[in-house]
Amino acid sequence: MRDPKNQMFAEACAMLKQAEQLHRQFFGPSRGGHSASWEPPVDVFETEREVTIITALPGVRPEAVRAEIEGTTLIITGIRAIPASGRGANIVRLEIPYGRFERRIAISSRLRLIDQQLENGCLRLVFTRPANTIIEVQTMTDQEQSLKTESLQSGEETSQSETAADSAETAAPQRELPDDAVILLPTRNAVLFPGVVAPLMVGRPQTVAGAQAAVQNGKPVGIILQSDPAADVPGPDQLNRVGTIAEIMRYVTSPDGNHHIVVRGIHRYKILELLDGYPFLAARIEKIGDSEVFSTELAARVHQLRERAREALSLLPNAPEELAGAMDQIESPSMLADFIANVMDIGPAEKQGILETFDVSARIDKVLRELAQQIEVLRLSKQIGEQTQESLSGRQREHILREQLRQIQKELGEGEEDEAEMAELREAIDKAEMSEEAETQAKKELRRLERMPEASAEHGMIRTYLDWLTELPWSKLSEETIDIAEARRILDEDHYGLPKVKQRILEYLAVRKLNPDGKSPILCFVGPPGVGKTSLGQSIARAMGRKFGRISLGGVHDEAEIRGHRRTYIGALPGNIVQALRKAETRNPVLMLDEMDKLSASFHGDPSAALLEVLDPAQNSTFRDNYLGVPFDLSKVMFIGTANVLDQIPAPLRDRMEVIEIPGYTEEEKVEIAKRYLVKRQLEATGLTDTQCDITEEALRTIIDGYTREAGVRNLEREIGAVCRHVAMQIAEGDKSSMRIDAGDLHDILGARKVDNEVAMRTSVPGVATGLAWTPTGGDILFIECTKVPGKGRLTLTGQLGDVMKESAQAALSLLKARAGHLGIEQSVFDTSDIHLHVPAGAIPKDGPSAGVAMFIALTSLFTGRTVRNDLAMTGEISLRGLVLPIGGVKNKVLAAVRAGITTVMLPERNRKDYEDIPESARKAVRFVWMSTVDEAMAAALSPPEEHDQGPNDLSDDQRRLASG
Repeated sequence: MRDPKNQMFAEACAMLKQAEQLHRQFFGPSRGGHSASWEPPVDVFETEREVTIITALPGVRPEAVRAEIEGTTLIITGIRAIPASGRGANIVRLEIPYGRFERRIAISSRLRLIDQQLENGCLRLVFTRPANTIIEVQTMTDQEQSLKTESLQSGEETSQSETAADSAETAAPQRELPDDAVILLPTRNAVLFPGVVAPLMVGRPQTVAGAQAAVQNGKPVGIILQSDPAADVPGPDQLNRVGTIAEIMRYVTSPDGNHHIVVRGIHRYKILELLDGYPFLAARIEKIGDSEVFSTELAARVHQLRERAREALSLLPNAPEELAGAMDQIESPSMLADFIANVMDIGPAEKQGILETFDVSARIDKVLRELAQQIEVLRLSKQIGEQTQESLSGRQREHILREQLRQIQKELGEGEEDEAEMAELREAIDKAEMSEEAETQAKKELRRLERMPEASAEHGMIRTYLDWLTELPWSKLSEETIDIAEARRILDEDHYGLPKVKQRILEYLAVRKLNPDGKSPILCFVGPPGVGKTSLGQSIARAMGRKFGRISLGGVHDEAEIRGHRRTYIGALPGNIVQALRKAETRNPVLMLDEMDKLSASFHGDPSAALLEVLDPAQNSTFRDNYLGVPFDLSKVMFIGTANVLDQIPAPLRDRMEVIEIPGYTEEEKVEIAKRYLVKRQLEATGLTDTQCDITEEALRTIIDGYTREAGVRNLEREIGAVCRHVAMQIAEGDKSSMRIDAGDLHDILGARKVDNEVAMRTSVPGVATGLAWTPTGGDILFIECTKVPGKGRLTLTGQLGDVMKESAQAALSLLKARAGHLGIEQSVFDTSDIHLHVPAGAIPKDGPSAGVAMFIALTSLFTGRTVRNDLAMTGEISLRGLVLPIGGVKNKVLAAVRAGITTVMLPERNRKDYEDIPESARKAVRFVWMSTVDEAMAAALSPPEEHDQGPNDLSDDQRRLASG
């Protein structure tokens, strides 16, 4: 039950009383015990000269009415025709019968009619007013009238020619219906029960014709429910067979042309045969009566029905009192069952089933079953209201009302789309195979989502959170197949050289194969750009049969980019680690953490600290992202880091990784890499074939030596790409079909050489030494120049030197002063001269403990006048005792010396252990000098004293012998 039904029933009861009054007024005892007399209201208005009488004639056309004076009696006659479909839109009330009418009005004095107008349903009659006369009018009663109003009969012809057309149009002759036939009014979704008064709207032409014919002839109608609501003109197979005979109590046509009737059900009927030849639906019927045999069992059912109905009324918050009173006054079990079935909130099909149940006991049982379900819904609604009533507020009220509606829809099987969405999420949670904690959290959030209205701002946030939880690969693992021989083949196929790096990767894979559940170390490739760190990670993933993912950490300064944002923030998302796993769709991918040395801390937190948990094999099995709020196992992920500078990685983070250094390539390695990979890749990029573009080995060596001087091969590939584009343009223009590029052709294609050998030029004068340095882009040669000018012994350092190199320069000068006597240098020179030490390429910051030896040799060369050999480079730090200290990056520095054309490299004796790390080709290209003291460095680096002319600072013979050792 629901309030709109109850309110409609109360209004229908009041309408019934009004309809009874209309019956007594309009249908008296003339034809068939009824009268069609009509008493319109009359108003009189007087002026000094005129009398105006106004009477209401709704639905009457001006040409169909006539007024005349007979003595002191005003006689108004006319015809009210039945309006056709679509006509009569100006009729507001319909409280008079159709057909002929006559009305007589008694007037106190004789009047003369001078004007007559009928507009908007009102007849206006104007008479001349006799002087000094008071006019009184009185409507005559039925006994005083000489004529009775005669109803309009079917096929009857009017005596007035002006209304013949209307009568022919609206009341065409029809054959009479058989006595056992009735006019059918089909409804789409309304079921009428006997004893029930209900309003209906009739809109289809066939239904309007049937309703008008029934009103015109004073016959009942048969209300019948369509089995197919979509049919506009229902056929025999689209109508139910059982309906209700009803009488039309009122017929109203609204201003918009719609037709409405008020009907009262009388008794059931069953269709025997549909009749043809009528403008409306008609059928022969069989009346169904109620056989009520009172018994104890029936009385018990009636008692139970009343009690359940009262219980349902008690659960309604605003149940009308008239409803309970009307139910108590019904004594017939059949009428009681029909009455309760009518006001229950059930579908048309269920109501039709009750209507078709002729046995009273079975009908009551059906009503009781439907009523029990309605009571359960009302109880649930009341329980929800009581539980939430205590904490009502403005927003909570809307939420609770929506929740109540959703619960009711759920009980009634409605809201299927939301239910399907919730079922889909529930199924996704079950299939995700999450951890126990994550599954508990997901189901908790799902229950919140089910109780939350879709318009809520939190609804979308929870839905997104559940999508992340269900789409993460909690249990999905890629099938790992580790074949050491195949892995070696893939590494050799993808990369040339790097034997020790490949050996360490194969060892890593071998351990993974023998102990899949072991805690493997985190590998970190450190080396200059362009040496293939990222591509090595891709090769490892291919060798293991895993998916590959890459996370760029360059410029990351927010800890939330690693751990994710908390869900309380607008637009929160998980961190890059979780996002990469979702994209990889597996729990054991190979994740490359690129540019780990480019992390930076800010007020948002330190992202390197957040990586400590990610890269710790002992902790990452319970990694907790701030967005997810539940632990996720990262122990199956193979993390590989990359960096250019190892010193810029925080020490705690560096401690969690195994560092594998990848130095630069030698010239021979670069040539092989270019021939095997770079040329082929650039030919494919430019659409050329190897027969159209042939780059000779000599051209490749010239590009390596004269146009690129780098540790990796990134710039080399760019220059090769430039050559290929030049060839592609020549072939595209049709000038040539193929080209062979030799070393002599490079000047026209790439321009002048970009890299020159400056070693010989720079070391041709005293005071210049060549050092070796390590930079983020690999090893490089470092020129150190110094000169002296008259002054007071000050030391000036330029070239963007860091604190370490400034200290090395000061230590070198102090050591030189301490050994000045042994070298034949007068102490007064240091007091009368200012020394300027400069390291060229001043735009590049320089720092590191490896330039002490080179600075000492440069200063010694300046003050002794002995030049430094132009084919020699050195590296090492010094102490004030003259000892040469070890340094790092030997491999990169030696490779830089080879690229620069150096033939002799001076290294600290304590770095002899690093000799094995130097590539074999580099060992053959240079000669190594191992030094323990600066005396050994001077003996190997400085030219002999006898090669120089005597000058102001030249040494004596004894001094030369001492300097030469």
